[in-house]
Amino acid sequence: MKEKDKVRKVSIRNWAEDDRPREKLLQKGNTALSDAELIAILIQSGTREQSAVDVAREILKMGNHNLCHLGRLQSRDFQRIKGIGNAKALTLMAALELGRRRQVSEVLIHKDISSSRVAAEMLIPMMSDLRYEKFCVLCLSQSNKLLHCEFVSSGGQTSTVADPKLIFKTAMQHMAGKIIVAHNHPSGSLKPSRQDRQITEQLKEGARLLDIQLADHIIVADKQYLSFADEGLL
Repeated sequence: MKEKDKVRKVSIRNWAEDDRPREKLLQKGNTALSDAELIAILIQSGTREQSAVDVAREILKMGNHNLCHLGRLQSRDFQRIKGIGNAKALTLMAALELGRRRQVSEVLIHKDISSSRVAAEMLIPMMSDLRYEKFCVLCLSQSNKLLHCEFVSSGGQTSTVADPKLIFKTAMQHMAGKIIVAHNHPSGSLKPSRQDRQITEQLKEGARLLDIQLADHIIVADKQYLSFADEGLL
């Protein structure tokens, strides 16, 4: 096959109209498209040897066909794939971040953190893709309304240092009656470390002195979580 014919064969423009991602989106709606087809729309074009959908499949393969794993990748990771330059890599990162924020926003609409499950629904999209440990505090009213959410520290791949003074300063600034603290384990393990237990005790005692309730400490690992309150560790 001649090179010119080969390029013509893989070009999306030569596909049946129903199979072209943009046309398919217009005619059938976004749920009709595969992940690869949606990514193809983002990157817009492929290479001389591969269509945009083929390149999109390579992108998905890099993330083990898991969008959560893709969300952990950096621009340089995407650029290892032929046909993906800096602009396309940044487009992908922006789209994945928007998807993450949408998940968080769905919980924020209700703003009523009445259980560890509801807290986890908000925290998992925020923290499961992080490569390094970060510590987060949710400030709640006495009636469990979410007043504020903030990352208060970050660390390495195995630990983070949570400063109780900063945590309680944040809580007091937002007139919190309760707080939920959370951090992620990039290792994927949900088992609390000795340091996790120690900081929980420090925060519990500090909260008592300030008349603030430490409602929970949640560990996030991948798409799972562990609640100190549910496990009887508070």
